[in-house]
Amino acid sequence: MRELNPETRTGTIMSDKIHPLSGEETPVGRTPGWKALALIVGVAIFLPMYALLSGGEEVLDDPWAFVGERAPVTDHSGLMPGPYQTGEDVTRACLDCHEGEGHELLQTSHWRWEGEPVQLPGRPEPVSMGKKNVINNFCISVQSNWSGCTSCHVGYGWVDDDFDFGNTEKVDCLVCHDQSGQYAKGSGGYPGPEVDLAAAAQSVATPTRDNCGGCHFRGGGGDAVKHGDLDESLSNPTARVDVHMGTHGLICVDCHTTEDHAMKGRALSVSVDNKNEVQCTDCHLAEPHEDTRLNSHVSAVACESCHIPQVAIREATKTHWDWSAAGQDLPEDAHEYLKKKGRFEYEAGLVPEYFWFNGRGDRYLLGDTIDPSIATELNPPLGDIRDPEAKIWPFKVHRATQIYDTRYKTLMVPQTVGEGAYWDVFDWDQALRMGAQASGLPYSGSYDFANTVMYWPLSHMVQPAENALQCRDCHTPQGRLDWQALGYPGDPGGWGSRDLRSISNGTVADGAPASGQDRGGVR
Repeated sequence: MRELNPETRTGTIMSDKIHPLSGEETPVGRTPGWKALALIVGVAIFLPMYALLSGGEEVLDDPWAFVGERAPVTDHSGLMPGPYQTGEDVTRACLDCHEGEGHELLQTSHWRWEGEPVQLPGRPEPVSMGKKNVINNFCISVQSNWSGCTSCHVGYGWVDDDFDFGNTEKVDCLVCHDQSGQYAKGSGGYPGPEVDLAAAAQSVATPTRDNCGGCHFRGGGGDAVKHGDLDESLSNPTARVDVHMGTHGLICVDCHTTEDHAMKGRALSVSVDNKNEVQCTDCHLAEPHEDTRLNSHVSAVACESCHIPQVAIREATKTHWDWSAAGQDLPEDAHEYLKKKGRFEYEAGLVPEYFWFNGRGDRYLLGDTIDPSIATELNPPLGDIRDPEAKIWPFKVHRATQIYDTRYKTLMVPQTVGEGAYWDVFDWDQALRMGAQASGLPYSGSYDFANTVMYWPLSHMVQPAENALQCRDCHTPQGRLDWQALGYPGDPGGWGSRDLRSISNGTVADGAPASGQDRGGVR
């Protein structure tokens, strides 16, 4: 098998004693037969002829050709003298020169926490959704909990449903551009009382991993809680944590590029279309390997499936949250139990779960009814073996037990933050009445807890080539992929890969039924 050296872009030959599928050694002393020798001679003759006929040019994967130049940084130490009493004072000074940029930001999802309307399966009309109005199975909902959740909003003062999304003076420039190392946001998104606003304003520059990570590393209430592939180890990672950041020094905005302050990238938790995605092929060739056997996988297997063999490499990530256990006076541990939040399960070195994914998803919306006897999928990825746009993707799956109305069969929004809320008095009934008033959901006065599931596609913590999955990791009886759950009759190494030409006839790969992926194993 040929492996590409990422530094020299040259190939090396791995031991020919290892079978590419079973991983077992061939018997000692076995020598190639005449058929193998004939094949070697044929290849030796054919490749030079092919190079001659094709012009002799070999197309190499050159990702650096597609990485843009970072904008030059202006020294603001003399431009922002201060003093500043509030975050809005800083923003007004910024707008003196950057009025247009302020208006640009007002149009972005980072500001609005809501996307453009999207057509969801089975819905009569497109739906506009985002962090602002959806429900999740971590801290559940922004609605009624604005002052706590909006500590990660790029603005100041979103503490209730009357926030003015048209006021540029409410934009927080510092949360993305501060380089002083001491800027921090608190309740309602306001700067903490200890922050030196002048020092922060004078330090502004291109956003770093720490700027983005201040919110995205700590989503869900703490470091590494939500995503699995985003945590504070990415602030200054080694190659073993992420090769792009650790070896090549990339920062978030090298891939998540911006235009008019709108940032490229999607999160299946809140964005279920496939517009404006960041993809490996933004920089890499669609078939980047020297080994054609590896390139034959790319039509059905996402790059991430092989190149992100595990996540939560340095910090364990939350995999289960049981809200029904909250409110008890038990010994507390941030990774096991908190009275405010209930019981948790965390896992380090998390091996992903794999599903077909075409870049789009479905979404549970507030007011949808559930069947409490089964787990409700809040953001199921779309795609199956029959979908030519779908590939096998790695996911972190977060499972939870959260509150619902037993009469209306709807997931509910409890108010957890503030006076009289759940974290104040530990009264679920009162928290639900307060949350219902803010969300507009009807509440019958009767509640219980039901299981839910969320899917998190993995795209960070990419490994060096030598740490990517090998053939034996998937193509052995003990491999990590459940081929039948994915719609195959068995390992495609023996049964054959999906044949997209036969999908329209209702069969896939040697007559196997064109069934989709089975997520019935969801716990």
